[in-house]
Amino acid sequence: MDNAASLPMTQVKEPPRGDSQNPAIPIHQASDTSMASIITDAFTQDHHACDHRLAAAEACVGRGDWSDIGTAAEALVSAMNRHFDAEEQTLFPRLAEIYRVAANPIEVMLSEHAQMRVLFEDLTEAVGRQDRDTCLGILETLHFLTQQHNSKEECVLYPMADGALKTQAGEIADLLAHG
Repeated sequence: MDNAASLPMTQVKEPPRGDSQNPAIPIHQASDTSMASIITDAFTQDHHACDHRLAAAEACVGRGDWSDIGTAAEALVSAMNRHFDAEEQTLFPRLAEIYRVAANPIEVMLSEHAQMRVLFEDLTEAVGRQDRDTCLGILETLHFLTQQHNSKEECVLYPMADGALKTQAGEIADLLAHG
């Protein structure tokens, strides 16, 4: 029988948590769920908005209306660049400063942002040439890359940020709302 189960609740020791002495350890407390995922929620919602723009661009290419394709591609690139800027200019630097373990995952995210920005340029050129097959290929590649990329951010970096940047979470989340 587990000794902890037979002890009164006041005697069961809790696992160690981060504190003001070691802020590099994110603290997630069940009693503070309203504040626990502000960054994760805001940035994940923005991922979904970008995903919808990507799907809209794919649908426009499928219909073959080049004025709609151009508008949808511009909206997609603009939304994704705004999202990347919020991460690169605010979220990632603040997280790396407080939680040094995040430096390597952030480096990977920045590399992936750069890869996607090259695809944005390729997409803009393909739309200008009205090259349907190239547009579809680029959008398909973006779809795959963003799924992989978003999963890493949503499962790793954003929860780290919520734990390490609790006092700044609302301000950081507002960057997406007010661009």
